[in-house]
Amino acid sequence: MRIEISGVDGLPEVKLGDDIASLIASHIQLESGDVVVVAQKIVSKAEGQVRELAAIEPSAYALELALRLEAKTDPRIVEVILSESVRVVRSERVLITQTKHGFVSANAGVDHSNVPGEDMVTVLPADPDASADALRSRLRELTGLDVGVIVSDTFGRPWRLGIVNVALGVAGVQALLDLRGQRDDDGKELRASVVAVGDELAAAAGLVMGKTRRIPAVVIRGLKQEGPHGRGRDIVRPSAEDLFK
Repeated sequence: MRIEISGVDGLPEVKLGDDIASLIASHIQLESGDVVVVAQKIVSKAEGQVRELAAIEPSAYALELALRLEAKTDPRIVEVILSESVRVVRSERVLITQTKHGFVSANAGVDHSNVPGEDMVTVLPADPDASADALRSRLRELTGLDVGVIVSDTFGRPWRLGIVNVALGVAGVQALLDLRGQRDDDGKELRASVVAVGDELAAAAGLVMGKTRRIPAVVIRGLKQEGPHGRGRDIVRPSAEDLFK
C-alpha cells in the first residue's frame, strides 16, 4: 500500500462564515477517494465557535481552579473551559475535563493559539461529525467527487509524552477497524484488536500540518478502506468501559 499526504498550501485566515470546502477545492486538485483532514481550529472559526474573553465573567469556582493550575491560567479561560465541559476529571497542575461530546482532554479543547487578538479563544465545534458531514457534502457539490472528511485536533495522552492529532469528526471514512475474531499469521484468534483508523489518519495528517506551518488542511490519497464508514463518536470510549475510573 502506498499513501500520499499533501498539505493544502496558501489557505487564507479563516473567518466566521467562510466556505472552507470552497477554499480547499480552489487550492488543491482532489480525486475521488481522497480523505481531507481539516484542523478543528478553522472549522471552529468558520462556525463561530470563538469566545471573547472580555465578555466572560469568571465564577468563584473558575477563580479557585485557576489558582490550582501549574501554569498561570486566566480565570476567564477556565470559565470557558467549564462551560464546554460536563465534568472536571482533574484540576491539580493541569485541568482535564470531559466535554459535552464525551472527549476527555486538557482544557476541553479551548485554545488561545492561532487566534487573532489577545482576548479571543476557540472552542470545539458543537458537533464535529456534523461539521465533517457538511464539509463532505459541500466538497461533493463543488467537485462532483466522493471524498472523506476528518475534523482533527491535537490531544495529549496520559501515559506517553507529546501531543497527537486525533479524529473528532468523521464522514465518509472508516473510523474503527474491528479485527476481533480474525486470525493472525499463526492462526491465533484476535480477541482485542480494534484499530482506530480515524485517529491514525489524523495523526498522519498532523505530520504535514505541524503547529506553526499554517497548513490547516491535508489531503490523504491512496487509502484502501477495509470496512464501512464510521463517525468520530464511534471512537469515544463509553463511560462504562472506562479503564481508569
